[in-house]
Amino acid sequence: MANPYLESNVAPIEREYTSTRLEVTGELPGYLDGRYLRNGPNPLEPDPEKYHWFMGDGMVHGVRLRDGRAEWYRNRWIRTPYVAGMLGEGPRVPRTMVGANTHVIEHAGRTLALVEGGMPQWELTEELDTVGLCDFDGTLPGGGYTAHPKRDPKTGELHAVSVNPGFGNKVQYSVVGADGRVRRLEDIEVTGQPIMHELSLTERYVVFYDLPVNLVIRSDFTLDSMPAEWNPDYPPRVGVMPREGGNSDVRWFDVEPCFVYHALNAYDDGDRVVLDVVRHETVLNRSKIAPGDGETTVDRWTIDLVAGKVVEERLDDNGQELPRIDERRVSLPHRYGYTTATDAATLPTGKLYKHDVVNRSVQTHRFGSGREPGEFVFVPSGVDAAEDDGVLMGFVYDATAAHSDLVLLDAASLETVAEVHLPVRVPHGFHGSWLPKLA
Repeated sequence: MANPYLESNVAPIEREYTSTRLEVTGELPGYLDGRYLRNGPNPLEPDPEKYHWFMGDGMVHGVRLRDGRAEWYRNRWIRTPYVAGMLGEGPRVPRTMVGANTHVIEHAGRTLALVEGGMPQWELTEELDTVGLCDFDGTLPGGGYTAHPKRDPKTGELHAVSVNPGFGNKVQYSVVGADGRVRRLEDIEVTGQPIMHELSLTERYVVFYDLPVNLVIRSDFTLDSMPAEWNPDYPPRVGVMPREGGNSDVRWFDVEPCFVYHALNAYDDGDRVVLDVVRHETVLNRSKIAPGDGETTVDRWTIDLVAGKVVEERLDDNGQELPRIDERRVSLPHRYGYTTATDAATLPTGKLYKHDVVNRSVQTHRFGSGREPGEFVFVPSGVDAAEDDGVLMGFVYDATAAHSDLVLLDAASLETVAEVHLPVRVPHGFHGSWLPKLA
């Protein structure tokens, strides 16, 4: 059986590379001193009949930029015991976990590879080698976290919601301090076992997305399978909790059936909470191996805390995913957001969108024939730079040349600033970060 998530540029690569002194077209801005890292699945021995893209063994790809040069490219598997054994670095053992394949961030001086579903997070070195499991210095019981923490730009804290089959009808809200230790854990009661891929954060509130995708582990489940499915009978709603509140303080608001993997941002507007989200009509419904299987749009949900209702409106009806903003605007009013154009299977279609949510306009950058972008992240040109004064960067696969580039766009104009040419292709994956060099 052919599996589209094991073909073309979603197919895994077979080895790790270290390449130095990379060729650059254009000019890399001098203010870039750090690493661009991106995580994604790179399965070793997947079962084509059951394999879901979300379940592959994790691999982090990275490029080091400094003084206008691209110093290196590296890709490294996350060394779970299974992966280490398969690579001949330890005894062969059964595959018992997914190796942190979804996101990669830096927090409290640590480079962290992240994943969902109660599975553990892993710490990496500067050069992307695996250090070991990360449980935030023993302050996170069980070690399971999330792939999508939100960093408060004022405090440096990470706010997150975690799901785990062992939680029952609860999810766990956590706050990790700027010191890298968990300072708050709160159990939030829900009506089943929903998948919550992320939360949203405002200056006053935390927002939970309790939507109709539920954890389901069947008797024939393997770690290639996706342990979740669409549940049309599950009541879709969002929960609003004061920042320092708990379960009893959550107010729930009904929304139309849909699913939200990712939100652009959220902010307070008087007695209203504004959410800009990527809305999926359905997921894990008609297809058991695709991330999405319905219409994907960018929508604005405005929660009226006085009237007790949600107003839903469409901002853009183009298929798209992987939204990012200037992370200095997390929890604050924003103007710009950036998304990657996708098809019905949530695979890239060669375009990047820049949303101006103030003027309700959209700019488009087209990468050219045969060129497929992944997620792009925004890097400001300085601490006090304007919201789109900087660059967008992300990996772009060139099908004709059969390799990938790290492409930098001017965030204001979407014109190409520079391209770092890599010696290999980078398979399409999920999320990444610009990690500036620590002082």
